[in-house]
Amino acid sequence: MTIWVDADACPAAIKTILFRAAERTRLPLVLVANQPLRVPPSPYIKAVQVSAGFDVADNEIVRRLEAGDLVITSDIPLAAEVIEKGGLALSPRGELYTASTIKARLTLRDFMDTLRASGVQTGGPQALSNSDRKAFADQLDKWLAKR
Repeated sequence: MTIWVDADACPAAIKTILFRAAERTRLPLVLVANQPLRVPPSPYIKAVQVSAGFDVADNEIVRRLEAGDLVITSDIPLAAEVIEKGGLALSPRGELYTASTIKARLTLRDFMDTLRASGVQTGGPQALSNSDRKAFADQLDKWLAKR
């Protein structure tokens, strides 16, 4: 099993949690981004740089993903593709996306896009809080315990 990270927008605090988990469990951790990434020297941690472009990193993750792998992403359409392919998707805020919840998340995302397109100011996501980090770490530990 591999942990994949949609690394372009992944918060540094979450990457740090993932680096420690990869070392502790000796599981492969692959960060995919369209920019150079610095990762700690480790036989378990790897960075993959893809070309710039819309969904290039997402497509690379989906292409390489195997059933049972975990993907860390806040990208709802990517999470839907991961679930469809038999993987698990976890947001940096600790929300585990499932087959039963992803449809509602896609609908909400599309609704918010429509609002923004019509000129409504919806604001961006709040800063990552300590409770978000804890929720993420707890969900990650649950997944690691099942492997």
